[in-house]
Amino acid sequence: GMMVPMVARSGKFQRIATGSRLLRSAVLALAQTPDGDFWMGTRESGLFRFTGGKMIAMKHGLSDLKVNCLLPRGDRDLWIGTDTGILRWNGESLNTRSIPGQLQHVQALSMIMDRDANIWVGTDSLGLVRLNADGASFLRDSDGVSREAVTVVFEDREGNIWIGGADGIERLGDSAFVSYSKPEGLPTEGSNPVWVDSEDRLWFPPETGGLWWVKNGHPGRVMLDGLDRDQVYSLAGADGELWIGRQRGGLTRISLRGGSFQSRTYTKANGLAQDSVYSVYRSRDGAIWAGTLSAGVSVLRNDKFVTYAPDRGLASSTVASMLEDSNGTMWFATPSGLSSLSKGGWASYGVRDGIPSDNINCLLQDSTGTLWAGTASGLAFRDGGTFKTPVRVPADLTTQILGLAEDRYGWLWVATSNRVLRVRRDALRRGALADGDVREFGLSDGLRGTEGVKRHQSVFGDRMGRIWFSLNRSISMVDPARLTRNSAPTIVHVQALSSDGAAVDLGKTVRLLGGPRRTTFSFAGLSLSAPDRVRYRYMLEGYDREWSVSTAAREASYTNLQPRRYRFRVIASNADGVWSHAEASVDFMVSPLYWQTWWFLAVVLVAILLFVMAGYRLRLNLLTQRINLQFEQRLAERIQVARDIHDTLMQTIQGCKLVTDDMLTKTGEEIPTRNTVEKLSVWLGQAIQEGRLALSSLRSSTTQQNDLAEAFLRAGEECRLERAVAFELDVDGTARPLHPIVRDEVYRIGYEAIRNACAHSEGSQVKVELSYTRGLVLRVLDNGKGLAADIAINGKAGHFGLIGMRERAARLQARLTLSSPRGSGTLVELVVQERIAFPRFTRDRSRRFERIKRFFG
Repeated sequence: GMMVPMVARSGKFQRIATGSRLLRSAVLALAQTPDGDFWMGTRESGLFRFTGGKMIAMKHGLSDLKVNCLLPRGDRDLWIGTDTGILRWNGESLNTRSIPGQLQHVQALSMIMDRDANIWVGTDSLGLVRLNADGASFLRDSDGVSREAVTVVFEDREGNIWIGGADGIERLGDSAFVSYSKPEGLPTEGSNPVWVDSEDRLWFPPETGGLWWVKNGHPGRVMLDGLDRDQVYSLAGADGELWIGRQRGGLTRISLRGGSFQSRTYTKANGLAQDSVYSVYRSRDGAIWAGTLSAGVSVLRNDKFVTYAPDRGLASSTVASMLEDSNGTMWFATPSGLSSLSKGGWASYGVRDGIPSDNINCLLQDSTGTLWAGTASGLAFRDGGTFKTPVRVPADLTTQILGLAEDRYGWLWVATSNRVLRVRRDALRRGALADGDVREFGLSDGLRGTEGVKRHQSVFGDRMGRIWFSLNRSISMVDPARLTRNSAPTIVHVQALSSDGAAVDLGKTVRLLGGPRRTTFSFAGLSLSAPDRVRYRYMLEGYDREWSVSTAAREASYTNLQPRRYRFRVIASNADGVWSHAEASVDFMVSPLYWQTWWFLAVVLVAILLFVMAGYRLRLNLLTQRINLQFEQRLAERIQVARDIHDTLMQTIQGCKLVTDDMLTKTGEEIPTRNTVEKLSVWLGQAIQEGRLALSSLRSSTTQQNDLAEAFLRAGEECRLERAVAFELDVDGTARPLHPIVRDEVYRIGYEAIRNACAHSEGSQVKVELSYTRGLVLRVLDNGKGLAADIAINGKAGHFGLIGMRERAARLQARLTLSSPRGSGTLVELVVQERIAFPRFTRDRSRRFERIKRFFG
């Protein structure tokens, strides 16, 4: 079918091609050059240019009418890919100038230019081709790229190159590190020191011996007599010269000026302390320091050596690393501590001075002047004349530190026994490392091994700011500037929301039901370079007070969310620990359940108020009833006292008054005799006794144990002492708790019956029987003269004892019987029904009742 080119201007599409020849051919490629011209490549009609409002067919110089791809370069430059090769429009004509010969006749299917100005060409027969200042590179199977035709090439926001073909898609990642070892044609697997000179020449010794260099991808070998059979321990130098510390050959100087290398070697015969030179360092004054394996350190000045050994202040005979600080002090790392040599003389430092281990491996002075020491147990730094160990650091920084370097961005690069790390220097010093302040690099970053090596300067920063690592499998280089530039932030997106496992639609207003539900958010961060290193932080506004800790988990769950509005927010960091400023968020509302609504709370509040009011009124009623009961009890006691006083005390006092009045009316011989006075004394004693009896009747029968039998025994004991009457008490059944009112009334009825038997029966024995078997039964029996029938029914005229007993029994709805069995003695029997005498609730209910009573008063 036909394809019509159109351009969007001011939000509207405008047709730009009207020629019938263009309309008959599909447009396969579109491009715009910086001068504003539009270019269109068609499938059958060739190349067209839209400029100045006109469509121009570009025929001259075009060998093939099928144009597959277009790539603008520069202001007017345009590369055209066809089935028969690549052409270039230079602003004036179509030609093949500046096009590599291999690409002038290849079928070019796609072209792009990446952020580093590399041109990537997808071809039919050559696969993927990269063009840059070094020429054309053909990526084939050995590079991990398929041989099949590459129909499309694309660069994503992270700098990855995506290749599409018949077999699918592939990704070419720009790794952080570039590694060199045997696959690149170098005779090394790492494990030795590295050094880069001012001409960007990389120097390294192979494990088998000798010394090699690489420049612009081309290796070279230093040909010195005996060097190939010797192991190089250390490298150091300056402009125009290189110093080599050898395992057996001493110290060698190589001149780098001119077309050929010239050398000179110093050994023990020249004054060197030992021919095994483990570390080499060149100080600012041009002196060369050679740390030996077991004989201290020798310094070469003016072609003469001076040696320092432990007897002169050095901490150990083995010198692993050396450094001159900005003050001119020389520092020496040894297995037995850290030594310094300055104008003030020698000093040594170790664990006692704040260094985590006496075994020092490497030294570094950063751009702020801080001295760092890598030890067998982590890092230490010198601050204000004292050494300190960083706090709150990951475990990887508390192990063997084998190499240190600093880049221009304030990061420390660290090689440990099994890790390659980048650490933010200032945060490490403050002990405030946060997310992204420590990054670990691995095989996915271009490394071939992650184990550091124990060599002086196994980690080296060159003049161009690159950091070189000698590791167990390769020599690897990282450019921090490029690493920072390519650190694109991660794009984060909330993918799903579920409530108790049920998916919730995010495309409309989100409303969730309240209650004990589990709300789960699923999210993801787009980072195709290293998706396993993406970390997330999230926060639920309205619930969380701060962001969560960073996590690799892609879900966050919450339970029992209260009814209100919420916003879930999430951010992500990329593989470099850089957190994105853009965040993803979801707004939602949790609806209240009926018992969470305002009207339900209002109803509950009103109910509580009514309950409080009802309780208050109930308490008032209970208090009123209690007061009335107390009044009734007081009144009953007063009535009883009145009766007792009237029946006994008042009559006796009245008799005494009559005797006294009679004495006052007589004169002379009529004055009463002694018998009369004695009679008056007896009557007064009787009055006292009757008053005591009246008061005793008011005492409560109860004790803490509610034992009627014990109370009756006390009453019988009083009877025995006053009247010499024998007293006997029998209890049938087990004593049971009585209602307090029943208990007091029964006691007073029994007490009155016992007192009457002792005072009026003229008998010698009183027997009391108390039974708990069927209700409560009380029997009081004496062996006295008995009770007349009319008195048993109506009571004695002028006395209220029997009347009071009947009134108390009536209040208890009990049966009171007075009789004289067999014509002699008196029996008083009281029967109280079980439902009245004993409480109907159990012990637990009784306790509960007591608590209720205490609550209300």
